[in-house]
Amino acid sequence: MQYGMRATLVAALASMILVSGSLANSFEARQTPKITPKLFIISLFSPEANVWYNIPEFDVLAQNITVPGFSPLFPDAHCTEDGTVCQLTTGEAEINAALSLSALIRSPSFDLRTTYFLVGGIAGINPKVATLASVTFARYTVQVCLEYEFDAREMPDDVHTGYIPLGAKKPDQYPGDIYGTEVFEVNDALRKLAVGFAKTAKLNDSAEAQAYRAHYSASQDYVPGASPPSVVECDTAASDTFWTGQLLGETFENTTTLFTNGTGVYCSTQQEDNALLEALLRGAKDQLVDFARIIIMRTGSNFDRQYPGQTAVDNRFGDSGGFAPALANLYIAGVKVIQGILDGWEETFAKGVPPTNYIGDIFGTLGGKPDFGPGSPPPAKV
Repeated sequence: MQYGMRATLVAALASMILVSGSLANSFEARQTPKITPKLFIISLFSPEANVWYNIPEFDVLAQNITVPGFSPLFPDAHCTEDGTVCQLTTGEAEINAALSLSALIRSPSFDLRTTYFLVGGIAGINPKVATLASVTFARYTVQVCLEYEFDAREMPDDVHTGYIPLGAKKPDQYPGDIYGTEVFEVNDALRKLAVGFAKTAKLNDSAEAQAYRAHYSASQDYVPGASPPSVVECDTAASDTFWTGQLLGETFENTTTLFTNGTGVYCSTQQEDNALLEALLRGAKDQLVDFARIIIMRTGSNFDRQYPGQTAVDNRFGDSGGFAPALANLYIAGVKVIQGILDGWEETFAKGVPPTNYIGDIFGTLGGKPDFGPGSPPPAKV
């Protein structure tokens, strides 16, 4: 009997200790101040992330915060000692991007309501608009993969492509079935400020990229592709499928134009941006982030289509020499944007940059009337 009573008392005491420890941990978590970054860099995979480590301007490896819900490959967010600048790596493609950023937005470790988000990634580049190592800033992100797809050998006889928008019957018809992630529009006034900061940078290039882009001078359509790298305002297309070639390039140019009611100019292709923006939009709807504080920066690492006389296969599997300078320019141009925001914080950026255009999704989730979508007129030039 005495043994049984002692066992019961020991068990009760252990339970009290566990509860007490749990309460103490919970209290400590509540007492830990949240990190309130002025800017958060979003990288998609290791090579993009590495450009921000061990740089002279700031040390984002001073704090490493494990965030539940992040990719198992990239479990930590990284921040400077004072929490002013932070960085995360989501993992590539739409699922990784959406889940990791959603986990960040709802993490109790951060207060992101006044944070600027800089999406910094490499991308395929359209030689009609820009070139290898160019730095592009988007107003629109378009999810071009939301379409019916026919194998080219079986596509309808009266169309020029195997891609037809969902709920439509022709490639030039606006989608009849709207999912909500087809198009996002971000703050154009902020984009223009970012472009101004980036243009103060001396961009990186390589002899290999110079030699490769010279082939595009054979076509008048590809003059931008044959030119040196520069900072360009143009738009981006998202698809998990890593597509390539002139025919698909022209198809998704047309999709971008169609989905944005004639305003978007397709120049870069990547796998994550619409997923990132959907996560941010849902966070903004819950007043956890400010959708007006997003910058989409993509640098050209490879051409999305072949040069005249080349095959699409050779372009995809050959080496254009653009990968290294594209990565370098993420940092070279991106750090100018970050410094511009930090230097102008009190005067301009703390209170936010008022949008001069509609921002948000096709549903108008955050208020306002979208200037794209079925029946929407083209937006006014800003």
